[in-house]
Amino acid sequence: MSKRLTGVLGATLILLSLAIVVVGQTPTTTTTTTTTKTQAIQNSDGTYTIVEYPVGKETVVTLNPIGLSGATGTATILRAADGTNIKVSLASLPAEVKAMNVYAVDPTGAITLLGMIEAANGAGTFTTTAPLTKFMLITSPETDLSSYSPNTKIYFRSAVPSGLTVIPITNAVGEQVGAVAVPTTTVAAPTETVAAPTTVTVTTPAVVDYTASMLGIPTFKRGDDTKLKINFTGAMEGARANIFIEPRKNGKITEVRMRFHDLKEAPKGTAYILWAVSPTGEFSKLGQIINVKGRNEAEIKAEVPFDDFGLFLTTEDLGATKATIIKPSGQRVGIIQLVP
Repeated sequence: MSKRLTGVLGATLILLSLAIVVVGQTPTTTTTTTTTKTQAIQNSDGTYTIVEYPVGKETVVTLNPIGLSGATGTATILRAADGTNIKVSLASLPAEVKAMNVYAVDPTGAITLLGMIEAANGAGTFTTTAPLTKFMLITSPETDLSSYSPNTKIYFRSAVPSGLTVIPITNAVGEQVGAVAVPTTTVAAPTETVAAPTTVTVTTPAVVDYTASMLGIPTFKRGDDTKLKINFTGAMEGARANIFIEPRKNGKITEVRMRFHDLKEAPKGTAYILWAVSPTGEFSKLGQIINVKGRNEAEIKAEVPFDDFGLFLTTEDLGATKATIIKPSGQRVGIIQLVP
């Protein structure tokens, strides 16, 4: 028998031996379940520009023309306790454009008809008051829009004013939002047999809105404090608090003091966290309160390094607060706004 044939037979015997060993063992399996978390963001072409307008501060918004070469537009928006005043001014319109309708789009994608602008000599104005706080403006020749999509015929769309942040949409419609998918993978424990593998179900929590209107810190008087009011929701609903903002005379540091009155007891296992968020989405943790039964007053005092910022309050897991926490992940319970 040749050496080559002997080698082939030897290799075959080894493979058969390994096969017998594998069959004799109990195989195990690992099942992997992947869940995708989706978060709303602004499209790169700026098609989605819903913002929350500050109370008591007049904001001038640029209206960008869509397919109307040379046309210009602005909206002057003033939000007050009894509603939001909206004044639209258009100029340099093409001669064939005689009228258009003004709509507001809110964070749910719902569209509200505000009224019609009639144009004369290439210009037109429109004024109304509506119970709106978070919205973008569009104008369209259509008279009965029910949704905003890539096929919607529009003439103008509002831009994002300086110092304000885009509000995440809660029910994506058409082209308004893009999506960032962040997959998270959970691996199941090995099972005893291949006949009945165990599958682990992963529940992805809902995305929470951590945006806030910018307070307009550059407009505050340096060296003096300004009192703000706060509206509480969820676990903090009914609580009272005062917030004082004082930009330092030198540098860009701003001091923030928050004093709680009638503080609600925090949900079991959580603490209250006060956050500042910059126009670019950076977060700064300003302080925390671990509330206990019978304690109804507390204070947070901190310094914020951002040129401008918004403020909000969340409840966070106590386990997270004992570590270095650099961004919110819990439930938002407080909205801070200027006193009108």
